[in-house]
Amino acid sequence: MRAAVVRNFSEDLSIETVSDPACPDSGVVLEVMACGVCRSDYHGWVGKHPRVEDGSILGHEYCGIVVETGARAKHRVGDRLIAPFILGCGSCAACQTGVSNTCERQIVPGFGWPGAYAEYVAAPFDHNLVHLPETMTPALAAGLGCRVTTAWHALTDRANLRAGEWVAVHGTGGIGLAAVLLAKMLGAQVVAVDVVQEKLEHARRHGADATVNAAETDAAEAIREITGGGAQVSVEALGIEATTNASIECLATLGRHVHVGMPSGSGLMQVNMRAIYAKQLSFFGTRGMPSWKYPSLLGMIERGDVDIGPMVAREITLSGASAELRAMGGPTPPGTAVITDLKR
Repeated sequence: MRAAVVRNFSEDLSIETVSDPACPDSGVVLEVMACGVCRSDYHGWVGKHPRVEDGSILGHEYCGIVVETGARAKHRVGDRLIAPFILGCGSCAACQTGVSNTCERQIVPGFGWPGAYAEYVAAPFDHNLVHLPETMTPALAAGLGCRVTTAWHALTDRANLRAGEWVAVHGTGGIGLAAVLLAKMLGAQVVAVDVVQEKLEHARRHGADATVNAAETDAAEAIREITGGGAQVSVEALGIEATTNASIECLATLGRHVHVGMPSGSGLMQVNMRAIYAKQLSFFGTRGMPSWKYPSLLGMIERGDVDIGPMVAREITLSGASAELRAMGGPTPPGTAVITDLKR
């Protein structure tokens, strides 16, 4: 099969012909219909993720058609499926108690398991996969990827966001834009923060009540002024020290910081513990979403409760993924890229 392979960090992915994936006994092989290009992939591409190495195939935001099934698979050949990026084993204590996104035996395609920057991808533990709604395009399904699902879980489970509350979103890339769209659906008031004015204008067009350009002003101070004392919830969507502290400092007393952005490298950073202590803040980490929450989220999208169309800005070829990854080294335009042509 054709695949984009990591050979040298920060250099173009190598388009190669590699062996088709073996079918897991507990899962399926999918012919990939679409795969998102995510900032988490960028961290691996530049050598900042411990599970990405020479020969790795990135890609964890995918949907596809089943072409082969294992003996213990739950799905059938021909099924159109979408996959959460964390594939829980289904039998451990975490999976059995509904938090499969914390499974100790989890498999994440693209990070230690061949991903979907390829014509085919093997998905073990296929009980995690769900049927793709007939009305949803593959590009939009892949655009859900880890971004919309992670943002949904962060807002509804970790932050317990309630209607009428102020939520600040630091970084309006994939996850940040998803958080803006979903927070508005939940009835919250939203402040979007970024350093790219075009992305702030995009967020405003799609529901943000206010925007702050962190390159031009103190973001935390501006948010406190806009909200009349601080946001109740703040979502950090970049994984860097500056936005983490701005997220903490913009909160009102008893506010909730939700850390969504994946830290790169060692992950160590200095945070304003005095603000956490003095304002008695809650600090939540979050990653992914349990697979059982997929059907309800897909149902809301199908019904038109929320329009996630603004998430997908462009459809690209497999060979175009390198340019998208390289662009993530600096300011990027609104929306995300999805690979929909695996032949070129």
